[in-house]
Amino acid sequence: MAPDTQEPAPSTDSGSISTAKVDNDPSVVEPAKVKAATSNGTSKGQKPASEEKLSNAEMKKRAKAEKQARRVQERQAAAGAATTSPAGQHQDRGAPKADGGRKGQAQSAQDTGSKTQSPGSKDVHKHQDKRPEARSSESQKSLPLRTTVKHATSASTRGDGQEVGLFRHLYGQPRRTSLVGAGRDVHPAVLALGLQMSHYVICGSNARCVATLFCLKRVVESYVTPSGLSLSRHLTSHLSPQIDYLRSCRPLSVSMGNAIRWLKLEISKIDIDTAEDDAKAQLCDAVDNFIRERITVADQVIATSAAEKIQDGDVVLTFAKSSIVQQTLTRAYQRGRKFRVIVIDSKPLFEGKHLTRALARLGLEVQYSLMHCIGHAVKDATKVFLGAHAIMSNGRLYSRVGTAIVAMMAHEVDVPVLVCAESIKFTERVALDSIVTNEIAPSDELLLMPASSLSSGLSPSMSSTSSSAAPSAATATPASAAPIANGDWSSSAHDGSGNNNTTTAASRHENLLQPLNIMYDVTPAEFIKMVVTEFGSLPPSSAPVVHRLSMNTT
Repeated sequence: MAPDTQEPAPSTDSGSISTAKVDNDPSVVEPAKVKAATSNGTSKGQKPASEEKLSNAEMKKRAKAEKQARRVQERQAAAGAATTSPAGQHQDRGAPKADGGRKGQAQSAQDTGSKTQSPGSKDVHKHQDKRPEARSSESQKSLPLRTTVKHATSASTRGDGQEVGLFRHLYGQPRRTSLVGAGRDVHPAVLALGLQMSHYVICGSNARCVATLFCLKRVVESYVTPSGLSLSRHLTSHLSPQIDYLRSCRPLSVSMGNAIRWLKLEISKIDIDTAEDDAKAQLCDAVDNFIRERITVADQVIATSAAEKIQDGDVVLTFAKSSIVQQTLTRAYQRGRKFRVIVIDSKPLFEGKHLTRALARLGLEVQYSLMHCIGHAVKDATKVFLGAHAIMSNGRLYSRVGTAIVAMMAHEVDVPVLVCAESIKFTERVALDSIVTNEIAPSDELLLMPASSLSSGLSPSMSSTSSSAAPSAATATPASAAPIANGDWSSSAHDGSGNNNTTTAASRHENLLQPLNIMYDVTPAEFIKMVVTEFGSLPPSSAPVVHRLSMNTT
């Protein structure tokens, strides 16, 4: 007895939907039963094809692994590999293993599931799994290539091959030298000031601090409080992009940091009920008073006090150029003291030539020497006056690189070293060396002679030049100034028009050189005899007291 029946439609999970009427022939019924049994076994014994795709957990696991690989690559780049090729090779070696492991797991899962499937359902599984697998494999293959190119670009911009290993932690974002990439919230005055500081147009701790305060004053004057907000709450956040831009051009000095913290404190003290115009006028007046009391008047007090320590017949030695030291020497000369000045200078800024020219025009007898003559020049000195970038809490002097050499050489021949510094330059931080904290300038500044070195009136190649009291004798014409010629390091030639064509061996051997152009060094406190401040002349060990007094006055 073979009833005329109709087989139910197979499950849609098997990938084939069909209905067929069968007749009384038993040979036709058996394949249908086998097909149904196979379909039932598939739904019970294995996962359907829609579930054989990567689940959310597996996709999250894969994304986590890729993110971890990117972090490893970024950590390797931050560690400062000498070149980017080893890092790229390491990434390329690791990526295929991870891809192969994932592909192997996915392939084994497909093979295991396909063993119990029918031929018709196997084709459907292949068609469904082909697109996600190809898409994931493409993303995995392209991921290491994208990150490798990214790190190679950043490394080439930063110049990893030129980095000195001991100071590798100081190499960060390259110094900004153009307006490219500046935020739209940055004030035009801040844009101009940042470029001026980056190109050393405004150089020196006091000059940068005063210029920053005047620039922020203009930002406050043009500020408009958004509706629904108060000036004391929103103005501080409005100043943040301005400060970040200045920091990208050059790191902030200690005096700049103290001034900015003071300004933010003044902003927070403004009552929220104060009118906007009154609040801005109050802040502008506070900025003017701060500059007058903490810098202008403080410099006058320090110059007057330090000038009293210069006697007739003294030979005062100083290094580079400090505005407060220049005021001290000028004040002593105006009081009728008869003394001589020795200016020690060094690359790359040659700031001492500006001080030499100013003192010679004043009528002082000035001797200009480079750093390699310090051993001879310090023997003639009776006092050493130095400027300061910052005075640390442990009494150490943080100043232009080369200051420590001058102070130590003076200490060897028992010449007293006096440091002139305003209280705004004192900080609570402690420095033991010039390695942990410092500023790295572009290394090209050491290898290339600046164009202004010859046209400025004093040639840096003059190892020791004495000038008479006449101002005209302190300067030399560019045609008579001899350029630097140190064999393999540099060679220069002059044409008839007076132009200087300078070429350096660094361009020929740039892969063999690792120039280090640090801006500051740390002088131990035992080499400093006295620190002259607006609060008086104190030993270096009293630096915390001066810092506490300066904080109380603000």
